[in-house]
Amino acid sequence: MDTFQKDLFKGKVLFCTGGRSGICYTITEQMMRLGCSAAIVGRDAKGLEESARALEKSSGGKGRCIATSADVRDPSQVGRAVEATIKEFGKIDFVICGAAGNFLAPISTLSANAFRTVIEIDLLGTYHTIKSTLAHVRKSQGSYIHISATLHYRGVPFQPHVAAAKAGVDALSQALAVEEGPRGVRSNVIAPGPIGDTEGMSRLTPKGSNVEAQIPLGRMGKKEDIAQAATFLFSPAGSWITGSVMVVDGGESHIRAPMLPYPSSVLDPDSVKNLVKARM
Repeated sequence: MDTFQKDLFKGKVLFCTGGRSGICYTITEQMMRLGCSAAIVGRDAKGLEESARALEKSSGGKGRCIATSADVRDPSQVGRAVEATIKEFGKIDFVICGAAGNFLAPISTLSANAFRTVIEIDLLGTYHTIKSTLAHVRKSQGSYIHISATLHYRGVPFQPHVAAAKAGVDALSQALAVEEGPRGVRSNVIAPGPIGDTEGMSRLTPKGSNVEAQIPLGRMGKKEDIAQAATFLFSPAGSWITGSVMVVDGGESHIRAPMLPYPSSVLDPDSVKNLVKARM
């Protein structure tokens, strides 16, 4: 049985950064299956085009999808992607700010350039996306969803850069909600927990780690779990929800334990290099 009504988003248009793969691809896929058309944004032009065609095929032709290549760190590129979307579809109803970058590194070895890069992709990329789309979302009285994380709810070793960036994303969403609510625009955050079928989780999970043991619901999340939450927030059922952070993590953030040995990993980062799949 389908959770949501067929053609729920018929005639609607989604603008999605980070939509080439992963969580944002799956959200876009579900939205298109419910009648939405979409523009997906990312730096890999060839990969974007392949993803756009795959999304049209998997949605059964219910929605159209265009690939709009852009680096979210550059506001002029984001602006051109928005212009291409308006030229193709005439409007924007929904925006997903999902472009992100991450790796494992302690503050002691994290370079200023590496820290800046994550801030530019996650936080400034979100800001540039909001600025470029806002006039159109006002016209449609549409809605924003920002893909964040739970890493900044407490201190998490080796994640200071992304924690700082996502804390900023949450604050930006809340400011947007109160400034634009009187114009009928909503803004919310989804904070995923460990999503097992993503490249990011594969790269960032220490070898041999039993993540499921730290999740009250006893399993890793799936991309579809986040897509269901996003569909709800974009739907009329979420019409009185704005300025909120929806944590979708199976309860993991309530009992989170360090994924790397603590305090030995922070006292001697070299001691855990063999446990980590990402660069440190």
